[in-house]
Amino acid sequence: MHFPVAGIDVFPLVPPLVALAVATFTAPAGVSGAFLLLPFQVSVLGFTSPAVSPTNLVYNIVAIPGGLWRYIREGRMAWPLTWVVVAGTLPGVFAGAIIRLRYLPDPRSFKFFVGLVLLYLGGRLLYEMTGRYAKGRERLRALEAKFRERVAGLKAEQRAKVASGLPAEAVVRTVRFTPLVVEYEFWGERFSFSVPVLSLLALVVGVIGGIYGIGGGAIIAPFCCAVLGLPVYTVAGAALCGTFLTSVVGVIYYTLLSPFYRGMTVSPDWLLGALFGIGGLAGTYFGARLQKFLPERLIRGFLGVLVTGLALQYIYQYFCGGARR
Repeated sequence: MHFPVAGIDVFPLVPPLVALAVATFTAPAGVSGAFLLLPFQVSVLGFTSPAVSPTNLVYNIVAIPGGLWRYIREGRMAWPLTWVVVAGTLPGVFAGAIIRLRYLPDPRSFKFFVGLVLLYLGGRLLYEMTGRYAKGRERLRALEAKFRERVAGLKAEQRAKVASGLPAEAVVRTVRFTPLVVEYEFWGERFSFSVPVLSLLALVVGVIGGIYGIGGGAIIAPFCCAVLGLPVYTVAGAALCGTFLTSVVGVIYYTLLSPFYRGMTVSPDWLLGALFGIGGLAGTYFGARLQKFLPERLIRGFLGVLVTGLALQYIYQYFCGGARR
């Protein structure tokens, strides 16, 4: 099947199947999988024009609602966290789109940028597997202990395949929401974070996301867990929601910019993005359900190894691969 905007030919079942596999294993960490699908489009499918960035955002728009709905239905949405992330990310997305079109239209330079972003993400995830990172996180370890006890009890009762890995009382409840501090309660524990700090980070993430073609969840989620000390069980839903809303705005903005950059393909390939999104829609739903049965360290470790390896490959190609794709 030919995709004229992307300028590629690919069997129509390939995009949804790839997206299904990717999203199933990234959604448990609060990530839609777009940060891995973009390298697939660039390196495997050969979609190298700037239009690949908004096409990746189309994937987010179609894919995320499945997992997001499950987080909302099960009460695992930290809404104040979501709104702070969205408010900070949106201005950055606008700036990121301009930078992508003006300074990174060349595929080789863009892949180097992608490699740097992935290297940070992979390194961060792998660092979170170390003993040094684990120090000072007693509350999160207590949640992990509750998690293990809950799963063990379900297996003993032979109900693991039906019941949820987290009990009904494990929901997010907002305690305080001010311009400076947000505090919420989850499963008997209270967590808080600085609004200005997260807003500033979200702005930077928005710029990176606008360039790359991701909503920012892949960067926000690890930061919230590693630096702010928030449990992944509450961060995942907020990160997905923020990614969804910023992706909508990003796609609209790239489309509006298209007439001003007539020498390059800027508007998204809607059909290709939708096909990826269909697979991602199912994958994020399954991944959101899978999250409750997977230890936090396993989720991070798997993604860390995968992302770091991909990042090193891209950076190596930039310095040693010449003009190769």
